Amino acid sequence: MKVELKGVHRVRRKLASGETAVYHYAWRGGPRIDAAPGSAEFVAAYNAAHAARDRPVHHDGTLQALITAYQKTPAFTDLAEATRKGYIRHIRQIEADFGDMPVQALADPRVRGEFLDWRDRLAQKSKRSADYAFSVLARILSWAHDRRKIPVNPCEKPGRLYTGSRADSIWTEAQIAAFLAVAPRPVRLPFLLAIWTGQRQADILQLTWTAYDGQAIRLRQSKTGRHMLIPVAQPLREAMEEAKARRRTLTICETSRGQPWTSDGFKTSFGKAQASAGIEGVTFHDLRGTAVTFLALAGCSVPEIAALTGHSLKDAEGILSKHYLGRDRRLGESAVAKLEKHGVGTPTVKRAVKRRGPEGGDSV
Repeated sequence: MKVELKGVHRVRRKLASGETAVYHYAWRGGPRIDAAPGSAEFVAAYNAAHAARDRPVHHDGTLQALITAYQKTPAFTDLAEATRKGYIRHIRQIEADFGDMPVQALADPRVRGEFLDWRDRLAQKSKRSADYAFSVLARILSWAHDRRKIPVNPCEKPGRLYTGSRADSIWTEAQIAAFLAVAPRPVRLPFLLAIWTGQRQADILQLTWTAYDGQAIRLRQSKTGRHMLIPVAQPLREAMEEAKARRRTLTICETSRGQPWTSDGFKTSFGKAQASAGIEGVTFHDLRGTAVTFLALAGCSVPEIAALTGHSLKDAEGILSKHYLGRDRRLGESAVAKLEKHGVGTPTVKRAVKRRGPEGGDSV
């Protein structure tokens, strides 16, 4: 008798020998089952894995208990979906390394050093990722401290290891042209939306046709909650009308199969198109800063830029002054041209002034 086991995850992998192996897991992300599929041993291993999974685990008095409690609060659940996914990735690392740490140990001054040493170890692979992981831990402990579940937050104000920025990561016009020349149509439209609206990838991929009235796009930014009304420029309008004529789904951006994009799916396809164009050193997210720069180069004021991209005035000014505009040569050239036109530093010629002398004659 064949037993139907729900949720078994199958993974095909190519071995060094060239052969293809199939591995089975109790569920996606679950433990691997080494027994032969369909055998009594396979069924027993499957049932044992699920029994262990369903068994209640008690973590009272440990850091794991705080982590679990935090993830049930609005402080976590109200985060944007993309932010939550980022948090979860690092939470899994924190759980693996410190989940069984007693809450009482958090009051020991030495634990701060242990956490910082942990961050240093993570930084051997990526300083930026290490900072992110530490900030997630600090956020959880800050939440616990605010509720007086712990006497002190040992992760307060640690400073950062990663000191780089995306200041130089702006798409050039040549790169944009090269990308559009090779990018397939399903990837090209999200790219154009990013260039012409300055919005984030998550918001662009979630846009539906009901948000577009032929003249403007209405959306609510998932990260900030801001409601945006973005006029659509003619080049973007032409691309959108073309896409609208052949649409097969509710979302404006769709795959070649007529399905809404997933974040990972788009990231993969975008990466392939970028590689085909021979473009390195910039990302899709950098298109947001590129849009800010191009708007400034076009003569837009800070309020105008903020109205289009959704930045606060303060943030828009910070971006313009610290990250993007100071790095763009064209702005410097424009400034010098205006300076030359004004005539600062130009030698002046003193003109002789004729005055009437005491005898009625002219004197110089």
